[in-house]
Amino acid sequence: MDAKFCLQCGTGLAWISQEEDGGPKARLRCPACGWTHWNNPTPVLAAIVECTDREGRVLLARNAAWSGRMFALITGFMEAGETPEAGIAREVLEETALRVTQTRLVGVYDFQRMNQIIIAYHVQAEGEISLSPELAEYKLFAPQDLRCWRAGTGYALADWLRGRGIEPQFIELPPKT
Repeated sequence: MDAKFCLQCGTGLAWISQEEDGGPKARLRCPACGWTHWNNPTPVLAAIVECTDREGRVLLARNAAWSGRMFALITGFMEAGETPEAGIAREVLEETALRVTQTRLVGVYDFQRMNQIIIAYHVQAEGEISLSPELAEYKLFAPQDLRCWRAGTGYALADWLRGRGIEPQFIELPPKT
């Protein structure tokens, strides 16, 4: 969501072009005091959760706010003052009640549609699964049965599968309404 008002003086922001490092760049700026809304991408953490006490099956969950039957990785926003590794362990615990025992970086992916940068991890976790109210249900999959989607975290899942010697299979997402 774009900012509407200056955080310094409260004046309404406007698209103003200004000379920056590589030439002119239009950004939301305050016409009164010159404050700039940079609109930098937000860091989002994602986990491919391998349940070590469930034969290495991977947990995918369906967000309670989603209307369809799409299942995805566990994700959440990184918080100030935490490392990405600590943040993903926190998110997995908050959303599934599973305790992360190992963490390995899969990669970093852009998700421009949401103005996010996704930092994806493969985590090994154990414990009793208990979903937070954010999640409606979960499914456990053998790695070879996983299907990837052509967006942000789906590419992370595909890279992880390739690293395990499994050629990823992709599904097509329904058009966004």
